[in-house]
Amino acid sequence: MSVALDSINNILELDKVESHLHPAGSFDVADHPVPTGREEIWRFTPLKRLRGLHKDAPLGGVSYVPTFDAPESVRIELDHSGRLKGISGLVPWDRISARALAAAGRTLEVTIPAETVVDRPVFITITGTDMLEATATHAVIRAEKFSKAIVVIRFEGSMTLADNVEVIVEDGAQLTVVSIDDWADDAVHVGHRHIRVGRDAHFKHVDITFGGDVVRHDTTTDYAAPGGSVEMLGLYFADAGQHIEHRLFVDHTAPKTKSHVVYKGALQGEGAHTVWIGNVLIRKIAEGIETYEENRNLVLTDGAHADSVPNLEIETGEIEGAGHASATGRFDDEQLFYLRSRGVSEAEARRLVVHGFFNDLIKQIGVPELEEQLASTVEAELAKNVGESA
Repeated sequence: MSVALDSINNILELDKVESHLHPAGSFDVADHPVPTGREEIWRFTPLKRLRGLHKDAPLGGVSYVPTFDAPESVRIELDHSGRLKGISGLVPWDRISARALAAAGRTLEVTIPAETVVDRPVFITITGTDMLEATATHAVIRAEKFSKAIVVIRFEGSMTLADNVEVIVEDGAQLTVVSIDDWADDAVHVGHRHIRVGRDAHFKHVDITFGGDVVRHDTTTDYAAPGGSVEMLGLYFADAGQHIEHRLFVDHTAPKTKSHVVYKGALQGEGAHTVWIGNVLIRKIAEGIETYEENRNLVLTDGAHADSVPNLEIETGEIEGAGHASATGRFDDEQLFYLRSRGVSEAEARRLVVHGFFNDLIKQIGVPELEEQLASTVEAELAKNVGESA
């Protein structure tokens, strides 16, 4: 039996193994009861603010305008056949994902051809035009063997969106996907991303969330063969009344694979709420793997609340390393004292501390024009409560 066939059979067999970190999936909407909020995967989410996405709200709206900016070497197509749904191994693990996959009438397919090195980022912008008409979308991003590219997806405007994004990183490919939620204050976005990483491939996911009323992202990753590596970076800033939730599940389904997760968030204003759930499962077959996940939250004002829950489930002792870290706190008094003692005003000192908190993460994105934009966005957020620069 070939190694490739062995890998496929292993993944099929692993799909039968249930983990307490992740519920069993199904394409059938009827297999996913309407959540009540008492379920583990929904206990932090304000269901009443989802505008019926978790129930039976119609998802047939087309309340958005997509725009594309891509090099000629990148193929961008619309598929209406439905053949691409679940192509990455995605099996909906909650009712919203299943409903959105069933309702999406077309699939946006982005393909980086084999051995192609794309010299500039691919930009996809989704501009919402109506928050009252719920919409379901589906996209597939495929990096073929030994290709290299950066894909940036920006969400803006007003919208109620449930989406599924599938990513396939084939053997030896290097792919970065940057997802930016820069919504208007009234938007609701429940997103699902599933990534499958091939042999010796590298995938970087950058998840950035600033806007929206409720934004919840579920991101899952597995490995089709040994040698794959995944880097997940996240940056979020919640204002008064805003709910931002990131749930991650890294499933080490092959030996000698790696994952590294770092998410950082700031909160300010009454009722600002962030949730980060970091789940890592190391299967029995996944010997020699390395994994580390980290979440840091900076609470800037009273009335804001951050929940952070890292989880590790390890089924083999033959690993290179596994760990996690989580922290939530206010401004570092020593840092503030140091800056104040050198004549820096309190407002400016707080700004500098927050910029320092985010700066190392922003520099890892690898898209210079985005790095400048994000620094400006952080500055604008800080001006709301921390104060403008002197």
